[in-house]
Amino acid sequence: MQQYQFTLEMTVRDYECDMQGIVNNSVYQNYLEHVRHEYLKAAGVDFSEYTRRGINLVVVRAELDYKHPLTSGDSFVVGLNLCRESPLRFAFYQNIYRLADKKPVVNAKIIGTALNQRGRPEIPAELDRLMAL
Repeated sequence: MQQYQFTLEMTVRDYECDMQGIVNNSVYQNYLEHVRHEYLKAAGVDFSEYTRRGINLVVVRAELDYKHPLTSGDSFVVGLNLCRESPLRFAFYQNIYRLADKKPVVNAKIIGTALNQRGRPEIPAELDRLMAL
């Protein structure tokens, strides 16, 4: 595992698994989104305050590479690094590892932007401070 700006441990719940007994591929996006929100909250970026100000953080692209499935009861960790992709876009590089053996589960790159009150891309100062070019 590499170094991360933020990590969060979680456990697979029974209802997240499909008929094959593994976590459904769509559930991994929920895990990744939850960790992004927790990271931003810990870093002082408040989604509800942004919404009140007319600022919306949006995903514009999601790339996920599935490496190994998780099953019910598996504990795992999600690591996250945030960086600037361009003047108006940022990327969350996220990896999921099964805790028992550190086996890679998912590698993801989630690209986002912020839309201002007029619906135009504009990165708020608080978010800008979290990123390095």
